[in-house]
Amino acid sequence: MAKEIAVFEEWPFVVPNIEKACKKTSEITKLLKEAKTGPDALAAYKKMVKLSNALQDDFTHCSVLFTLDTTNEQYAKANDYIDENSPYLSAASLEFTKAMLESPHRAYLESKLGTFIFTMYEYQMKSFDECIIEESAEENKLVSQYMATQASFRFEFRGNTYNMTQMGKFLSDNDRETRKAAAAVYYGTLDTHVDELEEIYSKLVAVRTKMAKKMGYDSYTELGYIRMTRFDYTPEMVKGYRDQIAEFVTPIATKLAKEQAKLLGVKSLKVYDLGSHFANGNPVPTGTTEDKVNNAKKMYKQLSPETDYYFNFMVDHHLLFLDAKPGKQSGGYMTYFPVHETPIIFSNFNGTSGDIDVLTHEFGHSFQGFMGPKSIPEYHMPTMESCECHSMSMEFFAEPYMDLFFENPDKYKYVHLADSISFLPYGVTVDEFQHWVYANPNATPKERDAKWHELEEKYTPYKVKAYKGCKYMEEGHRWLTQNHIFASPFYYIDYTLAQVVAFEFFNLDRKNHELAWKKYIKLCKMGGKFPFTTLIKNCGMKSPFDEGVLKKTIRPLVKVLKGYHPENF
Repeated sequence: MAKEIAVFEEWPFVVPNIEKACKKTSEITKLLKEAKTGPDALAAYKKMVKLSNALQDDFTHCSVLFTLDTTNEQYAKANDYIDENSPYLSAASLEFTKAMLESPHRAYLESKLGTFIFTMYEYQMKSFDECIIEESAEENKLVSQYMATQASFRFEFRGNTYNMTQMGKFLSDNDRETRKAAAAVYYGTLDTHVDELEEIYSKLVAVRTKMAKKMGYDSYTELGYIRMTRFDYTPEMVKGYRDQIAEFVTPIATKLAKEQAKLLGVKSLKVYDLGSHFANGNPVPTGTTEDKVNNAKKMYKQLSPETDYYFNFMVDHHLLFLDAKPGKQSGGYMTYFPVHETPIIFSNFNGTSGDIDVLTHEFGHSFQGFMGPKSIPEYHMPTMESCECHSMSMEFFAEPYMDLFFENPDKYKYVHLADSISFLPYGVTVDEFQHWVYANPNATPKERDAKWHELEEKYTPYKVKAYKGCKYMEEGHRWLTQNHIFASPFYYIDYTLAQVVAFEFFNLDRKNHELAWKKYIKLCKMGGKFPFTTLIKNCGMKSPFDEGVLKKTIRPLVKVLKGYHPENF
């Protein structure tokens, strides 16, 4: 059962006093250092958990409110304050982490908390130092600047003004002339912001490289992997995985693109065709946002008692922020409030099938947030690639209920699966691009754009052909609107790894739903007690890094796609 809380609007808006928080953190660190017994040391740890949870709740609340309305001066001011001062709290917290690692009562603490938490602490020590406080504040500021800049984009189309997400419905319209006109406005507008975004990114690369150098790393890549807490795989393993995608998945995605052109009735895809799959239109969910939420209630009631309870809890406590609005940050996310013991879902509905993807994907994150262990916060949620397994797998567990949202559910299932397969080459494009950027931190914007274009030729050549005539895309600017590249460096390969695991769950679910769901629940409940590959194997699935897993997982999906008979939609 979830903790009883007030509805979101009634939560008090509190901007934490970071100076006082630093002082309190230091006081608890002193208690830990002076602990005479193991139980005394554990008591100090629990005090820190209580303080950290309270601070995290308030920090997260401020962040969510800002993303809901980036034009609100009060929220923007709070966000700026946190960006500028949170590195000081990180420094104070690091002293506590160090004291935990050096505690003479470590054996006792390990007996109560487990050993993996200390591995996490070792990575924390490697990821931050007081010497980079100034650079960390600058990094935070630049990321917020990027987010606010993107949220400010306005697209004037056929007499109305839209944000980036809202333009999506026109870019996938079943009328090709509408798509063409929308694309001209969309990419034309983005082209006017290229220099602005390139400058922000140049500054981010410079400051991150400076941070890494000051901490003794050869490049930001090494620090970036540590910050992403990649305990059990390396850049070399990731490269081998990317090579498998290029060798095996890119040819499949190329065939799917040809099939897409055929289904659209065009000789070759143009940039404004990439978001459309059928001449008679993409699958479009029926009803209003309220209808979609009500149908999601029905879906999760049928799926399991746990999903039924948790989704209704979120609805009843107003924890779903779904519709696109002016000033609202683009994209979608789930974030967790440790004191309230609940997640929220943030998205930007635009009337496309992506609305349903959000209701399943982000709820997968939220469901794990509810199910994960709570007594030890470090184990509550795992690293990013493991978290994405929860969300992407939930998308496929939800597929049997798509008749609640679509008049032709198989049409949606076809598009969802085809897009999921084709996503893999794009995902590794983002990853290899970031590895190149931080290996070449002095590259000019033009050199970065050229590298992006080169990688698109390698992984998604069918898209490059479609870009002809679109200046923005031909010049290699597609990456500028990929939030993760700016805000969460090296956080993107995670999606592709999780996608392969989700495909494993999908294949198993079609054979044995009860077994697949049992393994999924086990994965959610384990939270972050283990690193990625161990978590996956402990719930009975296979690591995407293991030889042959990628091919074995993808091959059955090609047959599933053919079985939908898309030519009849």
